[in-house]
Amino acid sequence: MEVRSSIDKLVLVIVMGLIIMVLMLASCIVGAFVAPRLAGLAPKAMENRPPVLPTGQAPGVLLPTPTPIPQAILENADAEEKLIAAVYERVAPSVVHIRVVQHVSGLVPPEIQIPGWPDLQLPPDEFYRRGEGSGFVWDTRGHIVTNYHVIENAEKVEVIFFDRVTVPATIVGSDPDSDLAVLQVDRPAESLRPVELGDSDTVFIGQRAIAIGNPFGQEWTLTAGVISALGRTLPSGTSQFSIPEMIQTDAAINPGNSGGPLLDSAGRVIGVNTMIISNAQVSSGVGFAIPVNIVRQVVPVLIEKGHYAYAWLGISGRDLDRETAEAMGLPPGQRGALVIEVTQNSPAAKAGLRGSSKTIKMDGADVKIGGDVIVAIDDQQIRSMDDLIVYLVKKTRPGQKVTLTILRDGQERHIEVILGERPRRHD
Repeated sequence: MEVRSSIDKLVLVIVMGLIIMVLMLASCIVGAFVAPRLAGLAPKAMENRPPVLPTGQAPGVLLPTPTPIPQAILENADAEEKLIAAVYERVAPSVVHIRVVQHVSGLVPPEIQIPGWPDLQLPPDEFYRRGEGSGFVWDTRGHIVTNYHVIENAEKVEVIFFDRVTVPATIVGSDPDSDLAVLQVDRPAESLRPVELGDSDTVFIGQRAIAIGNPFGQEWTLTAGVISALGRTLPSGTSQFSIPEMIQTDAAINPGNSGGPLLDSAGRVIGVNTMIISNAQVSSGVGFAIPVNIVRQVVPVLIEKGHYAYAWLGISGRDLDRETAEAMGLPPGQRGALVIEVTQNSPAAKAGLRGSSKTIKMDGADVKIGGDVIVAIDDQQIRSMDDLIVYLVKKTRPGQKVTLTILRDGQERHIEVILGERPRRHD
């Protein structure tokens, strides 16, 4: 009995020891988790927890996040959008939509006979077609500027304003050589919003360019881009002469934009949109505008006289390049305007200028050489035909005397020429 009593006491001591150990362990656990929360340290502990991965995401794999756009760029983008919107709001009321009915003649229908079929109804040799383009308000007297090719052969012209008022227009002047025309409408002066003119001599490549017009009849469409090139001399398309210093832009120019303004970031007109280079006849990012400084020169005269008289020399020619210079016995670096042909009875002919005298083969093609090379006019250096055209258009008038510096047979000479007036096309 005494042995059994001793065993029972030993078991009781062991059980009590285990219970005490369990209570001590529980106390430690409670202290570790409850005390920090009571001390306000629990939030910091939560902050140090690792991020919770989405369902199925493997531990240790970082999620890709987009690179944030700097706030400065976002602010600039907003400013750009606001600027273009402000230009549109300011200038759109000055832009007009022009609709015309044009008289087309000179088409001779072919004779078509198909046995067993009745006579075909062919179009007459004279008929009418509808056309459209753009323009802008020049002054509060109702003058509207557009392209000549927009109103060419027009029997009826209508001008639609931004407020959707449509009025008939009359043609007061036109100039096929610069592809410009002036219309006039009868509207109250207070309802007309003339444009502000810029300075095309100060535009630069990379400058913002904004066009407003009516491409494909979609009225008051805005397109934007940059000035992509300067100083292009291109045929007007409505006469035998070329337009100098045209502005090239990648702002979308399409049929219907013709005659509308090309604007700078201040909403000032820097050119008149007039043509594109495109095999598909739609914008390919190469559009051209008549520089506004030529518009400044021509439009007031069109309003006053109905036509513009250009100074005329009476030659055709091309740039003197390295190969041609060497073939003519000139230094390879010599540049100038090579006279190819001299128009009979022209100012150049009367002054004694000489055209090309022989033809040679160059890269498999016939090339005319041997004519006079114009290297200066009134002491202004001439390095190309473009230089000569620009000077004649911007600096001279009919009846003015100029002095040409030429190279003839390798010798420098000075020739005085009294400029005439360009022959005008009679439609």
